[in-house]
Amino acid sequence: MASTIPVKVVEVCQVTPPYESPYSAVEVSLPLTFLDIIWLKFHPLERIFSYELTDLTPTVFNSEILPKLKNSLSLTLLRFLPVAGNITWPSHSAKPIILYTPQDGVSLTVAESNNAADFDDLSSNEMHDAIVSHPYVPRLSASDEKVPVLALQITLFPNKGFSIGCAVHHAALDGKSSILFMKAWAHLCKNSSCLLPAELIPFFDRTAFQDPEGIDIECLNSRSSSMNQADGGSDSNARSLKPFPPTEVEPNSVRATFNFSREDIKKLRERILSQLDKVSDRKDAEPIHLSSFAITLSYALVCLVKARGLKSDEKMMFGFAADCRARLDPPIPTNYSGNCISFCADVLIAGPAMQDDGILFVARKVSELIKGIEKTTLEVEKDKVEKFMVPDLDAPPVGVAGSARFEVYGVDFGWGRPKNVEVTSIDRTGAISMAESKADSGGVEIGLVLKKDVMGIFKNLFVDGLKHD
Repeated sequence: MASTIPVKVVEVCQVTPPYESPYSAVEVSLPLTFLDIIWLKFHPLERIFSYELTDLTPTVFNSEILPKLKNSLSLTLLRFLPVAGNITWPSHSAKPIILYTPQDGVSLTVAESNNAADFDDLSSNEMHDAIVSHPYVPRLSASDEKVPVLALQITLFPNKGFSIGCAVHHAALDGKSSILFMKAWAHLCKNSSCLLPAELIPFFDRTAFQDPEGIDIECLNSRSSSMNQADGGSDSNARSLKPFPPTEVEPNSVRATFNFSREDIKKLRERILSQLDKVSDRKDAEPIHLSSFAITLSYALVCLVKARGLKSDEKMMFGFAADCRARLDPPIPTNYSGNCISFCADVLIAGPAMQDDGILFVARKVSELIKGIEKTTLEVEKDKVEKFMVPDLDAPPVGVAGSARFEVYGVDFGWGRPKNVEVTSIDRTGAISMAESKADSGGVEIGLVLKKDVMGIFKNLFVDGLKHD
């Protein structure tokens, strides 16, 4: 496996919206909603998009690719002005805001790596050291007073390709919003255009998120209490915007990606329905939700319970955040840029999950969670937020980062589809990443970071289980 070595930083610059545009000369501020504030102290969401170009030289990169990426980024920020700004907390404000001021911009690091093995690892499904990715994602330069919404890093791998690493503040953008930005940037770059199709134009209006109950302030107070406990009871940093210290990546952790083909998902669906037939009269059985998401998550959780070697009476929490733009009553636009996700979580008892029909046991739980959010309202989501404001740190759930519906492999800047897209930050959160399969139309891929020995067991379980009819 490749060892992590520092990349050569060639340039650190700020990319701003075009100064000549009158739009960029106007200050823009957005309030944080209660769905934003719950993420205020979390570690940034990190992704790396890897693009393979085996004949890419430094000359071509610096003369053609990098200028196009910078210019199109500037044009994209003109449409996404809040993304060029910072989260800050004005002294007169009861809560933080997103603020763009003229001449704000996104920090862009340009780097070069001569470690071809790192590119191979970044773009591979195979098991490799988790920390290989770290030199290729930027850091958000947070202070007590402000923290950027976005930071980017473009890294050249001569004769291999290049990568784009992103660090996004989750209180400003959820996963769907951040991918919308990447798609818009890629569109303008690929088409050498300054115009976006309607589906890529962001909607930043927060008026739909009325909060007369003050759930947002309760969220802030809850976060402040948690921070004070971590600081030994001092309230001197109650308004600090610095995130909680990130969880350290465990030694000997490895990253790997696993693919479900369309046929794999079909067979798993048939297996679950066959098991359901054996335990109930299908006419009287509660309908079970068996989307590709439900099936692949259920299978992954079964493999994970077994790989961790849990005892039959041990428990494992799991959860996921679901896009609720279309589920809200009334719905909000699909291109809303901010957080609009509903939380779902439950507990798995290891024993039933490890039985022959364990996937049915887990799928039923996943199905019930999904059914619970098929239709929702802001009032329902406020109740959920209140329950999640003080997380149980002794039992953090195995979450899901990303979605096969994001279509991350469609982020083409003009030099082809990504060879790989990883959610780098799962090495700190313990989540399972999910995306559409890069190899199979209609398939799904998942990414995990586990201790090397646990990953080896997970891999064997995953592969062998899909062979079972």
